[in-house]
Amino acid sequence: MIWICETCAVETADLPQPPAACPVCEDERQWVPADGQRWTTLAELRERGTRIVATEVEPDLWGLRADPAVGIGQQTMVVRTTEGSLLFDCVGYIDDAALELVRSLGPTLAVAASHPHMYGVQTEWAHALGDVPVLVAERDREWVRRPSPLVELYDERREVAPGLTLHRVGGHFRGQAVVEWAAGAAGAGVLLAGDAVFPNPDRRSVSFMRSYPNRIPLSGNVVQRITTQLEGLHFDRLYNNFGAVVPSDAKGVLRRSADRHAAWTRGDFDHLT
Repeated sequence: MIWICETCAVETADLPQPPAACPVCEDERQWVPADGQRWTTLAELRERGTRIVATEVEPDLWGLRADPAVGIGQQTMVVRTTEGSLLFDCVGYIDDAALELVRSLGPTLAVAASHPHMYGVQTEWAHALGDVPVLVAERDREWVRRPSPLVELYDERREVAPGLTLHRVGGHFRGQAVVEWAAGAAGAGVLLAGDAVFPNPDRRSVSFMRSYPNRIPLSGNVVQRITTQLEGLHFDRLYNNFGAVVPSDAKGVLRRSADRHAAWTRGDFDHLT
């Protein structure tokens, strides 16, 4: 039986009984509910009436969400290129209608995740879409809860198709990855940032955190390192893993936000507190 953590929706290996704990949720970047660890299965979620809702985000980019939300509730991003499609940050559920949509877009090249919180049932998606590769950053290999021959490790970057590339940036997790999609935004370029970079409610800035639920920040040095690396990529628009967007001038927003973050963590504005 493949078990799914109720809190993060990351799949386990095939086990006769659910594990006692979810290592992903017991880490300081996540959390375990006050009433303890809970597990579910795809069959149980199906019985509850869970379904995948698809939205066309922009030309050649779709978002898939579970309704009701499963686990953390991320939005899977499906990017279509002339070579095929990539699924990024797979949700913790899968259904026939979503599979039919993805298959209608052409061959699936791979599934991948920005970081372990977003693994969901990625292996289930990969099997259902023709045993495609599950791309995992080498530095996050310890977090894979469902070992599979489909898992392919990469180091600093992995080209999925021309103009569609995974880049390891680190920060939130050592293997934290983003997707550079050069053809997105009508050729201006799109960055699928997961939560390496998180658009804020003011729509003029982004955040950088080691833990979002537990409010643990990254250092200014790490934020500047990530920002400098991202500035070398081709993008003008940025999406996170929940559908939030910086629609244009994303590099400018990124740089101003990084400089502000570094200044506050350095103590430049202590006199205001």
